[in-house]
Amino acid sequence: MLALDTNVLARYYVRETDASRATLAQAEAARRVIEGGEALFVAKTVLLELEWVLRGVYGLARKDILRVFEHLLARDGTDVEDRAGVESALANLRAGFDFADALHHASSRSCATFLSFDAQHFAKKARRMALTPPVRIPG
Repeated sequence: MLALDTNVLARYYVRETDASRATLAQAEAARRVIEGGEALFVAKTVLLELEWVLRGVYGLARKDILRVFEHLLARDGTDVEDRAGVESALANLRAGFDFADALHHASSRSCATFLSFDAQHFAKKARRMALTPPVRIPG
């Protein structure tokens, strides 16, 4: 099984129009690895970083990021760490949550409560959607 880093996935999914020769070579290498038929592993921390890179560096819209993740999760032979948690986080990304918050929350599903000081965005939305575990402001 081959574990993939964020940069390999980014090279595979992002088509840069003004890419350097080295970047194009990396994109081709990423394509060969990902489409090569070997078993692949993607850590959820890699997905967390990939979302940040796609959104923050490449400026992809939420719908395009969701397409990337849906494609990756649908690939035969690709094992995603904590798939159930990642799928839960993606559902909450679709519902308007920040992916990092959604993944942190999904990874804490065995806990009684999730504490956050993000009252305006995360906690408010989480209460409205009655997420489990409930999100509470400490204090």
